Amino acid sequence: MGKRDYSPFGPDAKRAVESGLTAAEWYHSDVPRKVMKELMTRSDAPAIRDTLLLYGLMLAFAAAGIALWPSWWSAPFWLAYGVLYGSASDSRWHECSHGTAFRTPWMNDAVYQIASFMIMRNSATWRWSHARHHSETYFIGRDPEIAIMRPAELAKLILNFAGILDVLKFFPNLVQNALSGPTAAERTFVPEAEWPKVQRVAQVHLAIYVATAVLAIYAHSILPLMVIGLPRLYGAWHHVMTGLLQHGGLADNVIDHRLNSRTVYMNPISRFIYWNMNYHVEHHMFPMVPYHALPRLHEIIKADLPRPNASIAEGFAEMWPAIKRQLVHEDYFLKRDLPPTAKPYREDFHQYVPGAMPAAE
Repeated sequence: MGKRDYSPFGPDAKRAVESGLTAAEWYHSDVPRKVMKELMTRSDAPAIRDTLLLYGLMLAFAAAGIALWPSWWSAPFWLAYGVLYGSASDSRWHECSHGTAFRTPWMNDAVYQIASFMIMRNSATWRWSHARHHSETYFIGRDPEIAIMRPAELAKLILNFAGILDVLKFFPNLVQNALSGPTAAERTFVPEAEWPKVQRVAQVHLAIYVATAVLAIYAHSILPLMVIGLPRLYGAWHHVMTGLLQHGGLADNVIDHRLNSRTVYMNPISRFIYWNMNYHVEHHMFPMVPYHALPRLHEIIKADLPRPNASIAEGFAEMWPAIKRQLVHEDYFLKRDLPPTAKPYREDFHQYVPGAMPAAE
């Protein structure tokens, strides 16, 4: 394939459209219609429980951190607060953007707006960005949420465990959004009718950050920034860790989520922070199944999926060698074995484009 161009204006983006890749039909494991209807049933109860627990813990950790400030005894509480602020907000933003976490729409939107602010994402932009990520997952030049490009820039991946690059990119983008709406790249996936909303959201976020910074200067203390802003840096490590596992080292430009996504069994704490997105193949195949139903969905279709990684550590042990090999061989990807009960991988997308001729043998 040669050198990849991830720009939405580059030749790879154009090729994905012209070749029919973006119109191809994704593979889905078989699930009986009645069972799928049950799995897709939405409920407020699980998300209300988890949201009250999340925000209750955040309030408790922040209160302890403030009470013990500036003693080093406050550090454990700030670290715990940071992971919930800078990592759990990522999964809440994600699930509520799908509108599946809660049954009640305003609850989804309220948590989505709060989580978007904490994870430093424009809620009006990223809703459309994530829709593109699902419809064109890891299509080069088309998916705006590709976390690991080929070849990977390892130094940047490591820096982002502290959220540094995300934050450095966020604030200039925030100012530009506040002044003139979406950037040129964002306008490739955000509908024009939504551009004013992008600008309004950016202006609100910018005003909050400016007010927090002014308060910190007035108080001669970084304490206000420990509550708002800085946790996005020191608490980012968990969402970066789990985010890299989603697609790292796997295939791009394919229409079978079993080839480009990874399911990993995780401990209960990580699953709470990550909101069951460790079942990532299942989520991409059936994105309208709520997070709390993903374990059941996994049990139903696991005979058609590659073996899940048994732990986060095993996932990284599998992923990193593939990423390092891609530094030299850009077209390499890890193709995971399917169980004997699974249908073969769908690898030739030309066969699944309406009206297209099958690719030559």
